[in-house]
Amino acid sequence: MDPPVSLLTNWAGNVVYGAARTATPATVDDVRQIVVTSTRAKAVGSGHSFRPIASTPGTLISMREIACIDSPGADGSVRAGAGVTYGDLGRHLASNGRALANFASLPHISVGGAVATATHGSGPRNQALSSAVAALELVLADGSLRTLRRGDPDFDGAVVSLGCLGVVVAVTLETVAAFELRQYVFEAIPWRYTEQELPALLRSGYSTSLFVSWARPYVEQVWVKSVDPMEELCGVRSAASPRHPIAGADPSHTTEQLGVPGPAAERLPHFRLEGIPSAGDELQSEYAVGAADAVAALRALRAIGSELAPLLHISEIRAVASDSFWLSPFYERDSITFHFTWKRSPAVAGAVALVEAVLAPWRPRPHWAKLFMYNDEFLDAAFPRRESFEQLRCRYDPGGKFRDFSRGR
Repeated sequence: MDPPVSLLTNWAGNVVYGAARTATPATVDDVRQIVVTSTRAKAVGSGHSFRPIASTPGTLISMREIACIDSPGADGSVRAGAGVTYGDLGRHLASNGRALANFASLPHISVGGAVATATHGSGPRNQALSSAVAALELVLADGSLRTLRRGDPDFDGAVVSLGCLGVVVAVTLETVAAFELRQYVFEAIPWRYTEQELPALLRSGYSTSLFVSWARPYVEQVWVKSVDPMEELCGVRSAASPRHPIAGADPSHTTEQLGVPGPAAERLPHFRLEGIPSAGDELQSEYAVGAADAVAALRALRAIGSELAPLLHISEIRAVASDSFWLSPFYERDSITFHFTWKRSPAVAGAVALVEAVLAPWRPRPHWAKLFMYNDEFLDAAFPRRESFEQLRCRYDPGGKFRDFSRGR
């Protein structure tokens, strides 16, 4: 166990955790002992949340050492410790002829944290990363270990849990046979075409991302991860040299482009495991709206683009398929997400509030691990199973050892 500390920060440095102590367990038994001897506790993965989801006045449990990966079973499924990163998991699976059907855009994030917050990749046929979970192993407040499997009554409520039910120590993930993708970047796609053909544009590859600053009369970049070679998109030929989503940033940190085929785990992420993810010094927020409302929401955001652009590094638009998890932003709703990578500025709070006001008519669901200001009343309406989750939390953790101190629940 690490020596006690009073303050810790998240990856971005915008959240300071005031935990009384920290612990870095090496085994599941260590986790159980730490939990049972703590009055309050919370697990933290790679620290990529921009909100204080892991806040606790008690013990902050780092899962970085709980990172074992088993060999794939006969059905291809693989058990992985909650602290393993998607980058390491992808390499392990590739060496065994397997892959995940979907992948994080940042390979640096932990599996446990990504699953618990419904973090996602991209593609209208691709569900969020949590949808690969076939089973999860959870340390409860009394130190007992419980395994939940797909089909169990509590499973859909427990997978995306924000760490409020206990400490997830391992997940079993479904995999697919290894496959290759090619990555292309297309530049300056006109807004008129984007608005008219948004669903088709987001279906143009296995995974597609639109990068926009909201300051120009076109989408600056469209990143397409495709099974097949692509010569052009909307009459535009692909970029002849590597690009970074953020203007002026070093493209050596991005995954290989120019149509070079490679393992899915090295093409679906935007950034290399060894590189700097995104801008590095940034804040983030993201909202999912129903796919049917996406064009209207897009036009509304364009109308305030001049107010957003000075505070942005870049914004990203993606599609995500619906799932069945109670707290997922994609619960029973195919969605389009609008992601904002903000510069570090006090003015960002006002920009987030403006975005939320503009998107409110379409009942957006915020990403739990990114900045948002919506109150509980709005969230209760946006997430129709939120009260069901609260009842589940009370059953699993009646004493509130793992309660969400970021919102007071």
